[in-house]
Amino acid sequence: MTNSDPVPLVDAGLPPDRFLDREESWLRFNGRVLRLAQSPELPLLERVRFLSIFSNNLDEFFMVRVAGLMRRLATGLPVRTSSGRSPDALLHRIAGLAHQLSIEHAEYFRDEIAPLLAKEDIAIVRWADLEDVERARMQELFRTRVYPVLTPLVVDPAHPFPYISGQSLNLAVQVRDPRNGTTRFARVKVPPLLPRFIAVAPGRFAPLEDVIAANLAQLFPGMDVLAHHTFRVTRNQDLEIDEDITENLLQTLERELLRRRFGPVVRLEVEDTIDPRVLDRLTAELGVDEEVVYRLPGPLDLAGLDAIANIDRADLKYPRFRPSEKVLPPESDLFAVMRDRDVLVHHPYDSFTASVERLIEEAAVDPKVLAIKQTLYRTSGKSPIVDALIKAADAGKQVVVVVEIKARFDEQANIDWAQKLEQAGCHVMYGIVGLKTHCKLSLVVRQEADGTLLRYTHVGTGNYHPTTARLYEDFGLLTTDPEVGEDVNAVFNHLTGYSRDEDYHRLLAAPHSLRPGLLERIQREIDNHKAGLPARLRFKCNSLTDEGIVDALYRASQAGVKVDLLLRGICVLRPGVPGLSENIRVRSVLGRFLEHSRVYVFENGGDPEVWLGSADLMHRNLDRRVEVLVRVHGDAHRAQLTSLLDRGMDDGTRTWKLGPLGLWSRQRGGVDLQEQLMQEHR
Repeated sequence: MTNSDPVPLVDAGLPPDRFLDREESWLRFNGRVLRLAQSPELPLLERVRFLSIFSNNLDEFFMVRVAGLMRRLATGLPVRTSSGRSPDALLHRIAGLAHQLSIEHAEYFRDEIAPLLAKEDIAIVRWADLEDVERARMQELFRTRVYPVLTPLVVDPAHPFPYISGQSLNLAVQVRDPRNGTTRFARVKVPPLLPRFIAVAPGRFAPLEDVIAANLAQLFPGMDVLAHHTFRVTRNQDLEIDEDITENLLQTLERELLRRRFGPVVRLEVEDTIDPRVLDRLTAELGVDEEVVYRLPGPLDLAGLDAIANIDRADLKYPRFRPSEKVLPPESDLFAVMRDRDVLVHHPYDSFTASVERLIEEAAVDPKVLAIKQTLYRTSGKSPIVDALIKAADAGKQVVVVVEIKARFDEQANIDWAQKLEQAGCHVMYGIVGLKTHCKLSLVVRQEADGTLLRYTHVGTGNYHPTTARLYEDFGLLTTDPEVGEDVNAVFNHLTGYSRDEDYHRLLAAPHSLRPGLLERIQREIDNHKAGLPARLRFKCNSLTDEGIVDALYRASQAGVKVDLLLRGICVLRPGVPGLSENIRVRSVLGRFLEHSRVYVFENGGDPEVWLGSADLMHRNLDRRVEVLVRVHGDAHRAQLTSLLDRGMDDGTRTWKLGPLGLWSRQRGGVDLQEQLMQEHR
C-alpha cells in the first residue's frame, strides 16, 4: 500500500450514519478543556492556563480545520464528509458550536476567573479601573516603549485599507479632522512582541490594547479621536507545497511561510461593544460574512493568559513534581543497563533528561560511539539533544538527522535547526517526498570491547522536546535488541536513501505495513473470539478518525469482541450503538499532563501483543506519514502498558465517557490517574 491508495472501508453495508463529525468532535474536546478551567477543585492559576490552552487550540482549529473546509467549498467541488454532511452544512454547524464555546470562554474569564484572581491580589484591570498614579506610569511606558513601534495606518483615497495579518490584535480607530469635519478610519496594530498584559503595579495587569487606546491622541496629533474598537483576524495558515515539483524544499517552505500570512480570513473576533458601522466597514473591507464574526466580551486574545498563569505563585499552582530517575539511576552505566535489558520509560513520571536525553548526550562524548541517527519532528528553542548532536559531529562521529521541516507551526524553528545542524557537519535529511516524518527514533552505533558493533535504540511516542517531556505523557522503549536495531536502521536507510525494504521484525511502519498490520490483528481478534479463544482490543491514542479502522472496530464489536478505546481528542466512532458498537467503550483522561502516548494491545489468544509508537489512528498517520510502532517484549513491560490502559478504562477512574451521539459525560468521582501515577513515582 502506498500513501496515494484510497482509504479502504471494511464494510460498506454498515449504517451510513456510523461516523461522527471530526470537526465537531474536536470542538467537543476543546469544550472538555474549558470544563477543566471551570473546575473549582483545580488550583486557580492552572485554571487560567487551561483558559489559555483553550484559546490556542481554537486558533489552530480555525487556521487549519475551518480553513480546510472553506477551501473545499471554494474549489466548487464540495465533497460530503464521512458523516454525510456537506461542507457548508458542517461549517454552519461547527460555527454555531464554536460561537457558543467562545462566548462561554470569554464570559467565564470575565465573570468567574477574573474576580477569583482579584481575591488573590492578581487583578486584570481595564483602563477605567486604573488609579491616577498607574495611569501616569502607563503613559510614560507608552511614550518610551510602545509609541516608537506603532504605525497608525489611515484609510483614505490615497491609502487603501491595510493588510491585517493573521492572529494580530488591532484597534479600529475613527478620527475626525476638526478643521473640515472629515472622518477617517485608521488601523493600529498591537505589537505582538510586547507583553499581552502590562504590569501597572505589583499584582495588577492591564491589556496592552487598553494602554494604546488611552494614548491614541499621541498617534493622531491635532485630530479628534471619536472611537476605538479592538478586533482580531484569523487566517488560513495551512501550507500547500507540491514536493514533486519542488527542487529545494527548504527555500520553498520559507516562501510559503511568508505567503501564509496572506491567507484568506476564516474568523473575525470583535469586542461585543463595537459600533455596528465600524463592524460593517471591517466585514466589507475583509470580505467576510456574518457567520465568521465572533462578538465576544473583552479582552480578546486570551491565549495571552499564559503569562498570568506563569506568575510565581506556588500556592495557586499544582504542587511541584520531580520526575523519577529510578529506572535509570544517574550512577548507573546506561550502556551496560541497556545491554542487560530493555528499559521502558513513562514520561513525565520517569525523567526524560535522565533517560532519552542522557542516551544522546553520553553517546556524543563516548569515544566508542561511531554514529548517531536521529529523527526530529519538534524540539525546544534551546535543545540539549540538538547541542549533543552538534557535539558528536564536532568529535568526528557520523551524525545523521532527519528533520521534519513541515511540522505544522514549527516550520521556521525546524528550518533554523536544520541549518544549524548542517553548519556543524551533521548529515541533515528532510525525509521522503510527499510524506511527513513523524516517527520518534534514535539509533546509536557503538563498538563494544570485543570489537563488535551494537545498536542502542530508542523508539518513542513523543517528540525529542525536553520542555514538553515534562508536560506530555509519553512512553519510550530503550533497547539493544538486534531485531529492533536492524529494523530501525532499515527505517533510517529508507528515509535517507532509496531502500524498499518494508519487511520488519518488530516494527509496523506507515505508510506501508502499519494499516494492514492493524487491520490483520483486529481480524485475528475476531477469528479468535469465534474460535473460543481470549479476544480483546485495547487502544490508547490521541485521535481516531480513520474510517477503515473504525469499521474494523465495529465489525469486531458485532462479532462480540470487547473493545476499549482510551482517546484524548477526536473520535468519529459512535460507541454503545445496539447491533453496531455495544461492545465498544470510549474514555478520555484530561488533566495536568497532556495524554500523548499511543499504545495498542491485542489479546492474541491469551498472549497479549503490545505495540507502542508515534501513530494515531488518522488518515494522515496511516497513509501520509512515516510512522513506527514497535512490538514490546517482556512480561513486565507488557503488563505495565496493559495495566495503564485498564486503569484508564476503569469505572473507578476519573474520566470522560463518550456516548453514541458524540456527547461526553464527566465522571467526577474516583481516582485521578495522573495523580496516582505521580505518587507511585515519587
